[in-house]
Amino acid sequence: MDRFEAMTLFVRIVESGSFTKAANGLDMPRATATLAIQKLERRLGVRLLERTTRQVRPTFEGEVFHERCVHLLAEMEDAEASLKPVASNPAGVLRVEMHGAHARLIALPHIQAFHRRYPELNLVLTSGDRRVDLVGEGVDCALRAGVPEDSSLVARKLAELPQVICASPGYLEAAGFPSHPDEIHEHQVIGFFSGSKATDSTLDVVVDGRTRSFEANGWMTVNDASSYVEGARQGCGMIQLPRFSVAPMLERGELTEVLPEWRKPALPLYAVYPQRRQLSPRVRVFLDWVTSIYGEHFGDASLP
Repeated sequence: MDRFEAMTLFVRIVESGSFTKAANGLDMPRATATLAIQKLERRLGVRLLERTTRQVRPTFEGEVFHERCVHLLAEMEDAEASLKPVASNPAGVLRVEMHGAHARLIALPHIQAFHRRYPELNLVLTSGDRRVDLVGEGVDCALRAGVPEDSSLVARKLAELPQVICASPGYLEAAGFPSHPDEIHEHQVIGFFSGSKATDSTLDVVVDGRTRSFEANGWMTVNDASSYVEGARQGCGMIQLPRFSVAPMLERGELTEVLPEWRKPALPLYAVYPQRRQLSPRVRVFLDWVTSIYGEHFGDASLP
């Protein structure tokens, strides 16, 4: 087993947490995988994996080596792709990060069509509210709401997401329905924070053609989108988020739109990816596909 094969095996073991799963995925005996990792550790002079009866996890040195391996393997795939006629049918591992609601409601309903079109691609999808380090964690592409702040990433605009302010019927029955944005300060809002960003407890409304942020009180703050929505369903306060993510709840009456006659600013959505001299075919086909999917749902993002 050469070095690149050993690195591929090591990455699979870390990502699956199992020698057996990694070996099966690479169509090799488990004993061969164990021996290969032992040889790799001896050559490097460090222990890469902690093995217990229940799981396998990387040591500190293993975590560092894993990040480097992911980068090296991605670079090797890109180098091979630049020489092979694979643009129409790319192969390899594609690592994508997107918010859970986008994965569940927009991307995954169409994912089988993507797989049928590109059967040689293996998709690793990460969903959550934590903003991953694309370069540090070896992620090929991420979908992010809001104007991109990292100038080291290339951004492609996918959509303008209509937003809604909403709350539970019970909350509004008790607290009253605001008729003007100036009344928001009299209400409770569920705060949201993510990563190093400060807590956001404001609601944004377009007034006289200009977006204004209205402050409000609140006794609950969360850092998870599902908790954000569930808090609103339980009557803890008002929230603001893309309409598509709560549309079924609005239709069922579990949530009620607030200030429906006032326009809310749209939330831009971008696909971002690390800068490289040559965009790999696997990322290019995903970007084209996901752009078309969001175009079908929300219209052409390039139009004003």
